[in-house]
Amino acid sequence: MKTDTLEKVALQLLNQNSTNAVEVLNNEYPFTFLERSKRTYTDTQKIKQYIKDGFIDRYSGERLVNPGLLKVISFYLPNDFPYHPHWKMDKCHNAYWEVIPTLDHIHPIALGGADSEENYATTSMLHNSIKNNWTLEQLQWSLYPPGDIKEWDGLTRLFISLVEANKQLLNDSYIKKWYILSIKEVMSEKK
Repeated sequence: MKTDTLEKVALQLLNQNSTNAVEVLNNEYPFTFLERSKRTYTDTQKIKQYIKDGFIDRYSGERLVNPGLLKVISFYLPNDFPYHPHWKMDKCHNAYWEVIPTLDHIHPIALGGADSEENYATTSMLHNSIKNNWTLEQLQWSLYPPGDIKEWDGLTRLFISLVEANKQLLNDSYIKKWYILSIKEVMSEKK
């Protein structure tokens, strides 16, 4: 047990035996310096992963929503569904944390995980923040299976319809970005 090891280390330190404390620590609960990868995924990779995972939060099993749709709602209802570019919790609607998808590294980069598609999972900003640099095992979480994009598309088609009904929405760079990505991926899904 980790706590037993720390107790042994502390007792060695109490006895002023730092050499034995180091030996116990290195044998039973060592620290390993890891080479850290850099995050290099693109917005295109993000939407592909969201579609691959069926807009499902892989850490909770809950449905997520295309980011562009949330911004469209904020465009029409800015006082009731506020948006903040840095998602300050006191200045934007909770939906930006609870149902907007983001990518997470299943095995954290900080712990040596790879920045690769095999290590990506779609999750909400909320669960990404909670998970942070912890492993699923450390949090006692499990990975939910991906959803089926044909059953739940994260309201992507509705988002596209809203933008096509009001092209003025494309003046917003955030909406425009997610519209272009969504159109591209929806069209590739039809093939």
